[in-house]
Amino acid sequence: MSWRGTPERGRRSGRRTYPVVVLLATALVAGCAETREPPGPPAFEPMDTSVPSTGGTSPLAAATPTIPATSGTSPSPKPTTPSPTTGSPRYVFPVTGNASYHPTHSGYPATDIFANCGAPVLAVTAGRILEVSRVDNYSKSGPQGPNNGGRAVSLLGDDGVRYYGSHLTNVAAGINAGVRVRAGQQLGTVGKTGNANNVCHLHFGISPPCKKTADWWIRRGVVWPAPFLDGWRKKRNTSPVAKVRDWHADRGCPKAP
Repeated sequence: MSWRGTPERGRRSGRRTYPVVVLLATALVAGCAETREPPGPPAFEPMDTSVPSTGGTSPLAAATPTIPATSGTSPSPKPTTPSPTTGSPRYVFPVTGNASYHPTHSGYPATDIFANCGAPVLAVTAGRILEVSRVDNYSKSGPQGPNNGGRAVSLLGDDGVRYYGSHLTNVAAGINAGVRVRAGQQLGTVGKTGNANNVCHLHFGISPPCKKTADWWIRRGVVWPAPFLDGWRKKRNTSPVAKVRDWHADRGCPKAP
């Protein structure tokens, strides 16, 4: 997960909801979306992106054409149910224990997964850590955007997709930029850092890697995670590769808003 700066919040709608643990949590996180670009990059520990990955060409990179950058990050269409995959890579649900989430999110495609503070946050698939933030630098009076997630981790999966998780209580020892992780490995714990409005939850975003670091407006999420979370919770290897590839083919890597 899961994984930079957000809601980073959920929004209720007329759609069905998922198993509820925190009934009022969605309402409490209103007003948390990232908005404008700050004067500098977030306080993340980035991976050295000048060193090529040893994992070969990713499925996403192999199938994605080079597209000129465009402006804006319009939310993707509403979630649709993806087709399951039967082979590698393996995917796991990003939070252990009781958790609930809504299929939509305010402002841009992402998901807030509500769970108890301290619940383990897991790598949804095998890959390499791109960025780690162990310090909560968010301030309501400061720039809104790059630091909204508080303590956070972003992961470049071996499938070529970036996963981002934020509002962590802490990042697990040994989880550093450039480190390889396996599917299901603990990355940290659910918390309420950043602009989480004092509600324990994990902000979870899925995106193409683009710049890999510091592009918070993409890292926070560009495709709806809920259909994939549904599959992973049922231990199905539903892959977001096609959705992310299509989004990137249509929009490229947009500039900061």
